Amino acid sequence: MSTPKEFLKELTDESVVTFKMLERVPEDKYDWRPHEKSMTMKQLAGHIAELPSWVSMAFNSDELDFQAGTYQPPVINSNQDLLALFNESLAGAKEQLQAATEASLSPTWLLKSGEEVLMSLTKGGLIRHALSQTIHHRAQLGVYLRLLDIPIPGTYGPSADEQSF
Repeated sequence: MSTPKEFLKELTDESVVTFKMLERVPEDKYDWRPHEKSMTMKQLAGHIAELPSWVSMAFNSDELDFQAGTYQPPVINSNQDLLALFNESLAGAKEQLQAATEASLSPTWLLKSGEEVLMSLTKGGLIRHALSQTIHHRAQLGVYLRLLDIPIPGTYGPSADEQSF
């Protein structure tokens, strides 16, 4: 299986659990955070929902420069907005991966803040990073939900909320 197809399979598989987690985000807790240094529930969920769009960004750009001001965090006002953003990001990522070739993963992609390079990796490396970030932040969201006593869906097997002991 080619690398783009492997990424597509992983993205598709992980998206099922990610959607289940996002749909459990309580709108009345959007401003909640477990610690003052933590993102709010809304910021975290919005970031998770937009992460699949990094796949499209990998193929359609060579860099993201935060100082240039072109990046704007997603506007989320409801769970409908949140899930729509995720579904839109996911659809774009799948489309890009279906058309991708091994060669399209090789060019360099940069994350910058002005002249400072924060991250330099291949476009394939950016896709791997986006998948890893999704899993990482989804786990954080699971902690947020657990702290609010909201049942957590199983990820790679049943969760404690889905088992009867």
